[in-house]
Amino acid sequence: QVQLVESGGGLVQPGGSLRLSCAASGSIFRINAVAWYRQAPGKQRELVAGITTGGSTNYADSVKGRFTISRDNAKNTVSLQMNTLKPEDTAVYYCNADLIDIKLRRGDYRGQGTQVTVSS
Repeated sequence: QVQLVESGGGLVQPGGSLRLSCAASGSIFRINAVAWYRQAPGKQRELVAGITTGGSTNYADSVKGRFTISRDNAKNTVSLQMNTLKPEDTAVYYCNADLIDIKLRRGDYRGQGTQVTVSS
């Protein structure tokens, strides 16, 4: 059984920072690409940032220069450092991982999400 758990969300004032973490646990052989998505009320889910196994990253234009995605392969964790937060960053943030389990089955896994609210 594989599980992804996000943490680190909360309420922050505009201009503030938060660090989200995504921890993968269970019968994991290898984690490939990992991405953070977000979904605000009434809006479609959007890709925020992604990172490959080798560490290559990509970002939505709206977060470039403010957010940084990183990974710790030894700990099976991926983090999203969010700086200079804006009210429009308010959303539920989800971690999505393309991974291979110990039975060598490849699949996409998603966590339950963590709420980020940017408001004064």
